[in-house]
Amino acid sequence: MKKKALIIGGSGGLSGRLAALAKDEYEVWAVTRGQRPLGDGIHLLKADRNDTDNFKKTILEADTNWDIVFDCICMNEKHALQDLNVFPGITKRLVVISTDSVYDPLRKDTPQKEDGYFVEEEGEPETLTYAGNKRRMEHIFINNFGSTSLAVTLFRPGHIYGPGFLIGCYPEHSRQKELPQLILDKESISLVGGGIYLTQPIFVDDLANAMLDCAEKQGTYNHIFCIGGPKAVENRRYYEIIGQLLDRDVNIKEIPLAGYFEEHPEYSGHLCHRIYDLSALREAGVRLPDTSLETGLKIHLKSLGYL
Repeated sequence: MKKKALIIGGSGGLSGRLAALAKDEYEVWAVTRGQRPLGDGIHLLKADRNDTDNFKKTILEADTNWDIVFDCICMNEKHALQDLNVFPGITKRLVVISTDSVYDPLRKDTPQKEDGYFVEEEGEPETLTYAGNKRRMEHIFINNFGSTSLAVTLFRPGHIYGPGFLIGCYPEHSRQKELPQLILDKESISLVGGGIYLTQPIFVDDLANAMLDCAEKQGTYNHIFCIGGPKAVENRRYYEIIGQLLDRDVNIKEIPLAGYFEEHPEYSGHLCHRIYDLSALREAGVRLPDTSLETGLKIHLKSLGYL
């Protein structure tokens, strides 16, 4: 009999690939609002996690114990508290996606380990940035590590790419639907500072496989891990590879870095090196990402209909 997995999400870029890959090992359920189709053979639990009472009711009425729960859309401390309230007694294993944006971009190491300086914001959740809310979420889990029946693992990925995602990793061409066509049309690609910062993009299947692989590895229990792709490159290289795959030279136009951070604080997490020390993940015995950027971007472009 197959083990059972529950995915909070299940139809998004990461959660959809996770669900598809998990079916080899698990009988898979997904909690979604039901607005997008799920893959074949995945059991739908229809609920909006922001409706706390209905979310809990839907989970409990499924009357199922899961071997593992994957939370791909845990965005804030309310969601973290929800997990800690709902899932003890239903599962003993929880894997949560955080973000590399929780690091203070002005004080990051290269490469960055799990410990460091973080974005710590005051105020109500609705006033916090994405990074601030994610860090608040992390605190909830960290403060409860080992105090419940749940063994929790958190991952901090950087830029995730591949089928299910928009392409582009850096301002002003980040997550841009029209990016491949701009390159095909030989339009200039405007990158802040010419795209000189280092990045370590992770292919979506590599992240999903690491999440699956950590399930029964006790060295991952109640820990947080950085995760990125197998190789760090300058951001500009990401765009140059897309150009090579599309048989186009990429004309990169430099946007001056001076003052950009202050004018566009929403991009603060991009305007820094985003490379990570994966030694803790390796020591825990988790499968490390191994998809090259060239291979992953080729698959990504194919999924968008460009190859």
